[in-house]
Amino acid sequence: MMQAVMHSSSPHSSSPADAPVVREPLHAPVAHLVRGGVVEGIHYGSVVVLGADGQVRFQLGDIEAAFYPRSALKPVQAVAMLRAGLPLDGELLSLAAASHSGEERHLAGTRRILELAGLTEDDLRNVPDMPFDPVVRDSWVREGRLPSRLAQNCSGKHAAMLWTAKLNGWSLDDYLAPEHPLQQAVAATVEELTGQRVARVTVDGCGAPLFAVSPHGLARALARITSAEPGTPEARVADAMREHAEMASGSGRDVAALMRAVPGLLAKDGFEGVQVAALPDGRAVAVKIADGANRARIPVAAAALARAGVDPALLTEFAGEPLLGGGEPVGCVRVVRALDPVPLTACA
Repeated sequence: MMQAVMHSSSPHSSSPADAPVVREPLHAPVAHLVRGGVVEGIHYGSVVVLGADGQVRFQLGDIEAAFYPRSALKPVQAVAMLRAGLPLDGELLSLAAASHSGEERHLAGTRRILELAGLTEDDLRNVPDMPFDPVVRDSWVREGRLPSRLAQNCSGKHAAMLWTAKLNGWSLDDYLAPEHPLQQAVAATVEELTGQRVARVTVDGCGAPLFAVSPHGLARALARITSAEPGTPEARVADAMREHAEMASGSGRDVAALMRAVPGLLAKDGFEGVQVAALPDGRAVAVKIADGANRARIPVAAAALARAGVDPALLTEFAGEPLLGGGEPVGCVRVVRALDPVPLTACA
């Protein structure tokens, strides 16, 4: 198990609790796929809502089992890099915490981080990929462009990791190894902010180490980031991502729209149906959709935010896209009544 390194500057200096249990999660129904008034399918998952005091105000499913937050952990990784001396703010810091769409501004920003570090795209160790945004990807295909490390959605994070390693005199070729000082620092920050030991370490899709925590721990970490004192690494990450939401995601992405719609909200999505969001006063939600379905992620997260006290009128556009039949709306993804007693929108 990686040792946690506590930071005396953090207001959350108590030692992390034990790691969450690795087990088959006891997920519960969180959303129904309704077609013509009949429940055609059920999405299972887990949801936690924290109050401003850090206490659990609502839970559904299994919020304490170990799971992989995927890219929803990137704000925490960015905090770790700032603590280690990464001199970024604004849109480039947002990009360092991004799952970007591969738009030109994302590629240009990643090049800029590498340029500031005195490095090049050849130094990146993330996997080559096509842009995440389907429109941008289709354009690349038409132009005959090939997958690249720069276009892969985690390239901003990897460029920032390289610069952090270089600033500290750490080796660059193996910056993704779990035993590398950079990744040890990230693991320590994960444990501190989640308030629990890392249960397992594996490899994320981009090649970086991925740490298993619990949905409860993930919500707690983002709450600590959004409620931190101004000027701290946590607050700098929150400010950058909120002010440059499209840099942390992309044009037309639901997570950016959610941050624009709810004042002060910091939100981050992750593959396999993960969503986390937190407000400046520490209220936070975390969602895991068991089957990884993206269509259930945002409606469930929106209902959880309403449970946290966000005005439902700000969340109606996130209630889910209609289910079509013959090109016409015939149903929707409807959040279960236990989570959303008064649905944000009607459903056929």
